Amino acid sequence: MLTCSLDNLINFDTIYMLNINGGGKITMMNALGRHILAEIYGCDTDILNNAELIEKIMVDSALTAGAEIREVAFHQFSPMGVSGVVVISESHLTIHTWPELGYAAVDVFTCGDKINPWDACNYMTEKFKSSHVTATEVKRGLFEHPVSVKVSSL
Repeated sequence: MLTCSLDNLINFDTIYMLNINGGGKITMMNALGRHILAEIYGCDTDILNNAELIEKIMVDSALTAGAEIREVAFHQFSPMGVSGVVVISESHLTIHTWPELGYAAVDVFTCGDKINPWDACNYMTEKFKSSHVTATEVKRGLFEHPVSVKVSSL
């Protein structure tokens, strides 16, 4: 698990993971994607309870990271809270907020190596005026050999 302040958010540029096999052999693992699970604390309550603003921030965070937006859906709960998803060609960004606690649970999942999910996560954290964040990066679709994936432009 990775804990960082706004002053030293960490960006990871590699999509490889080490796999230690039986006998102590170390091999590089190719990953199809990177999935950031972020716990964002100390956020501005008014921002976290504004579906339109959160939608704009999340769309802008995806664009800032270089992603291609496909679909967007957000829901405002009563009395408080917002859930939403930004579907991107490279996968998705999701959020669920607890404004009364100043907390947002955020996922940023990107496939391939052209989009850095940390760019989107860092952007959101800044715009939510967060005091701190705890985030974990999970490699998705691990293979011991290079994998070629055909991407279609729908």
